[in-house]
Amino acid sequence: MSEFGGRTAVVTGGASGIGLATARLLAARGARVTVLDRDISGATRAAGGLRAVRADVTDDAGVRSAIAEVAAAFGGLDILVNNAGIGAAGTVEDNEDDEWRLVFDVNVFGMARVARAALPQLREAARHRGQAAIVNTCSIAATAGLPRRALYAATKGAVLALTLAMAADHVSEGIRVNCVAPGTADTPWVARLLDAAPDPAAERAALAARQPIGRLVSAEEVAAAIAYLASPLASATTGTILAVDGGMSGLRLRPPR
Repeated sequence: MSEFGGRTAVVTGGASGIGLATARLLAARGARVTVLDRDISGATRAAGGLRAVRADVTDDAGVRSAIAEVAAAFGGLDILVNNAGIGAAGTVEDNEDDEWRLVFDVNVFGMARVARAALPQLREAARHRGQAAIVNTCSIAATAGLPRRALYAATKGAVLALTLAMAADHVSEGIRVNCVAPGTADTPWVARLLDAAPDPAAERAALAARQPIGRLVSAEEVAAAIAYLASPLASATTGTILAVDGGMSGLRLRPPR
């Protein structure tokens, strides 16, 4: 049997970027994957037999309904990938209160809503299989001071803290909780940021240069890290923040001569 054979997974924000790459990878490794997203067109066009349910993580009733639908269709839920999120640019002066509320509502409260709805199913899976898993998508912005990312960084710092707290709360129930912290990834959101820059090519080069590997991280590379953390083979891994950032968080290279 394949690594995820017989296991059911939900990936929020799974219709594009890191979420879609993750959904495809989990499905390729044997999981029964359902994508939750506000716009499911990307998932329904994707190969790999992905199931898609329209849901908005800011809508508690909608989230509960979507999780119940998945559990009814597959008889339970083993893995939750909390990936839905939105970005924000600017210093602390640049974003109005309404934008702060929105980004926190999606990036932090949204994760809490989905986890809260999924936990009864995850507990049941852990009782039957010995473990279940939650993987949250965090960011290098949680631990590195990046310019013009005050609001976004604040939400991702909250995601990091939330991950550790959830890991402590649910370890005795057999539910592992971890997060990935990507660097700047080559995703549709980053592409939109680049398109809005005065010189997109120069901005892309600058983002690539600040990562020691000299390029952007791919969605597939982040998906591989998520799959590891979600895997039953990672049964001793919980409360971990796995950086997929091209060495940005740990390496201090000398400037080229």
